[in-house]
Amino acid sequence: MHHLIIKTFTLMTMFILFSTNLLAQDNSQELELINIAAKQRMLSQRIAKDYLYVHKNIAMSRTERELETSLKNFFESHKFLVQAIKNEEINNILEFVELSSNDFNQTINKPFTLDNAQLVLDLSESMLEGSQYVVDSLKSSINIEESKIIEIAGKQRMLAQRIAKYYIAYQAGIKDDNTVRSMRQTVTEFDKNLKVLIVYKSNTPIIRKKINEVNRLWKIVHKFYNNIEKGGLPLIVFNTTDKITKKMNEITQIYLSVHK
Repeated sequence: MHHLIIKTFTLMTMFILFSTNLLAQDNSQELELINIAAKQRMLSQRIAKDYLYVHKNIAMSRTERELETSLKNFFESHKFLVQAIKNEEINNILEFVELSSNDFNQTINKPFTLDNAQLVLDLSESMLEGSQYVVDSLKSSINIEESKIIEIAGKQRMLAQRIAKYYIAYQAGIKDDNTVRSMRQTVTEFDKNLKVLIVYKSNTPIIRKKINEVNRLWKIVHKFYNNIEKGGLPLIVFNTTDKITKKMNEITQIYLSVHK
């Protein structure tokens, strides 16, 4: 009887350990999917920004190269998400994102006009909305604290590119109230998220160091971003938002590696 109890206890312990390990693997895979879907949000904004920079003849070689690379990355990641996600509702949204991205690809190869530039902005917003829906849907299936902070950090990548998109859109001639309002709302959201990341209790020393680097830069440059109507600083905006995006990507990747 004693041996039977020990054997039963051992089997139960092994089952619990196996189940815990399996759950951790599932969480890790879900977190990675969230990160990939979140990057799609950033790319939806970056490709629109690059298109407008190209047609303003600013940093041409760099913006053309970045546009080509970002489009390639977007379509490759989209294909991966379609294959990896089996949820029918999410797949329907991914189909819509694909239609929008195909329309985007066709539009950027047409002659530049303000109407086409506005269409590019609208399509980038549709791609962003669809990608955000995918992120939110994936988050709902993994209700753990880590997914929230990873999502916030990952969103900062998109917001930085969105800032540059609206800045150059205004300079390219789309000088309506929506452009100015969207820019200032994006700056406000980035600032709010940055404050959350700074005080997050589980930050490692390397994460704190990198977030402080972003914060020091942000304190200087966010004033330029809010002054969208004055303009005159497209290269500074391009370079600083790309730098912030890169740093926020590094921070997001560290959060992912810590919580895998």
